[in-house]
Amino acid sequence: MLLKLEHPKLFSEIVSIISDMVLEVRLKVNKDGMSILAIDPANVAMISFKLPASAFSEIEVDNEEVLGISLDSLKAVLRRVKAGSILTLTKRESELNLLIQDKINKEFNLALIEIEGEEKEIPSLEFVSKIEMPSLDFAEAIEDCSVVADSCSFVSDPDKFTMTAKGSLNSFKSDFTGDSIDIQAQEATSKYSLEYLQKMIKATKITDKVKINFSNDYPLKLEFNTPFIELSFILAPRVETED
Repeated sequence: MLLKLEHPKLFSEIVSIISDMVLEVRLKVNKDGMSILAIDPANVAMISFKLPASAFSEIEVDNEEVLGISLDSLKAVLRRVKAGSILTLTKRESELNLLIQDKINKEFNLALIEIEGEEKEIPSLEFVSKIEMPSLDFAEAIEDCSVVADSCSFVSDPDKFTMTAKGSLNSFKSDFTGDSIDIQAQEATSKYSLEYLQKMIKATKITDKVKINFSNDYPLKLEFNTPFIELSFILAPRVETED
């Protein structure tokens, strides 16, 4: 197995984003490219990442490879990647070799690890509300919500998307309408953890648009996609219980 990336900086940023939620992953490589599907230890969030074969200047793989990787170790190596560097990944028995080519070539070997638990699949979800909006506007609203509370509610109707947060004393509300968003929605409300959302919005550095999908008291799916990258998050809703 051999993979070569001419512009690996974006890959490094995505690994850093995923590592905020997951410690270890199965890195799958086949003729279609590279992919990661992982669930955080609390079983609250799922991360899906795909990098197609077209993103690589070279890709050599006979059969599908599944590599158990420590993200802390991989992230530490990828921090050594600079703008203009070329990254080559090669599997060598029980190790992943990473060659960073620049003015000075650097070579790292990471031990492959066994990942406990069964492999997961992306659940089949149906959403009544689908919104596309500028990712920076969405990130700003998440940070605004975090000023007053530890969770926020997404509220939709056919022509408006609202984000609200309410703490013990303070509250926040932001409405999105008109040309700034593309909305295909019914009436729906669902609440989500801001701790997780603040980690997910780091993906705004990847693309200037985010797709938001949700229903009533239902998992949220956020999609940060580019022509070469698919990065999405699924987040379980926070359901309040009455004493």
